[in-house]
Amino acid sequence: MRNVALADVDHVDRAVLPIGTDYPPGHLLDWHEHRRAQFLHGATGVMVVDTVDGTWTVPPERAVLIPAATPHRVRMLGVSTRSLYIEPDAVPWWPSTCTVVDVPPLLRELLLAAVEFESGYDLSGRAGHVAALLLHEIAARTPLPFHVGMPASTELVALCREYLAAPDAAVTNEAWAARVAMSERAFTRRFRTETGDSPAAWRARARTLAAVPLLRTASVSEVAGRLGYASPAAFTAAFSRAFGMPPSRFTTSGARGAGPRGRRSRRPAA
Repeated sequence: MRNVALADVDHVDRAVLPIGTDYPPGHLLDWHEHRRAQFLHGATGVMVVDTVDGTWTVPPERAVLIPAATPHRVRMLGVSTRSLYIEPDAVPWWPSTCTVVDVPPLLRELLLAAVEFESGYDLSGRAGHVAALLLHEIAARTPLPFHVGMPASTELVALCREYLAAPDAAVTNEAWAARVAMSERAFTRRFRTETGDSPAAWRARARTLAAVPLLRTASVSEVAGRLGYASPAAFTAAFSRAFGMPPSRFTTSGARGAGPRGRRSRRPAA
């Protein structure tokens, strides 16, 4: 099912509804929620998913598990998606918060096949077996650390959302504390209580996350400079510590040469 609205098929009596959708560059799916759980896979491009609890950056050829009835918005950067909308009762093991996961070759090929199914596919035939195998494969995935949490209070959320939109290495705890009329010490303590991180550590992680979309169209050196790192080496070290892989894996040339995890799908986007 390609470019089908979920509302048109949500009533169909199938635990797993696969839908493939192509989005224009920079498209924003504003705040919404689904009755079903969603497995949102970007066959191309980068997705940035926001909820009230945090922001998840989904690199190329990864996916995000979104719990049922979770308000969220998604920014699509050159994205063609392969989604599964799943009845919550069919996946009691589904995470309670959004989770980014890898998509190995088998899972990717199953998704590519599934989005061609009719909504009322035969449960006892090939399509039904593919749908069942998809759930087994998703359950075997392990979380990837491509997210930052959000504070609970409105004024701290505003600071964090603003920073995510335009990361700036020159921002200090003192400047943030002044913005919310608090002492630096009180501000730092409150921020850590609400997020589990110091403000400086949170900003450092936010900068590395911001690099993922930029690496689609810029070199490692260019991204390091734009995000205020002292050198490409410093940026590479910070990125590798945060995500367990170098930023070169997310550049266009890196994706082509990364083997199965970075290999582009043989199926062209519509």
